[in-house]
Amino acid sequence: MTAQIAYADVSVGTELPAATFPVTRATLVRYAGASGDFNPIHWSERTARGVGLPNVIAHGMFTMAEAIRVVTDWVGDPGAVVEYGVRFTKPVVVPDDDTGALIEVTAKVSAKLDDEARTVRVDLTATSADQKVLGASKAVVRLA
Repeated sequence: MTAQIAYADVSVGTELPAATFPVTRATLVRYAGASGDFNPIHWSERTARGVGLPNVIAHGMFTMAEAIRVVTDWVGDPGAVVEYGVRFTKPVVVPDDDTGALIEVTAKVSAKLDDEARTVRVDLTATSADQKVLGASKAVVRLA
């Protein structure tokens, strides 16, 4: 699969389609099984509160993975992401109810980096409960 977005068709300021990702306790259990990260702060309210957290929190890497989906869905090829990094600023708190939490992600092209390599930088904003949960979230993407 190759990137479906043409470099020539993208300009600085291009906004990617925003997305909202629901997160429930069941989501966290499935992610723990897939990742091998069974830290009890991601499933035990008693443990999470015992270490000073407001409640169970989503795995940081899960939050990071959900955010980059906005980019991979836009470009059409996960392999087009050349580089990706974030700073974790706030946890995604996941209550024990049927709703859970929401991770809301927006993104826009902030720079055209290399005409020959057809790379752009995409800046992402991820929030949950009206708080920014990822800072300095940037991806370098190779376009068609």
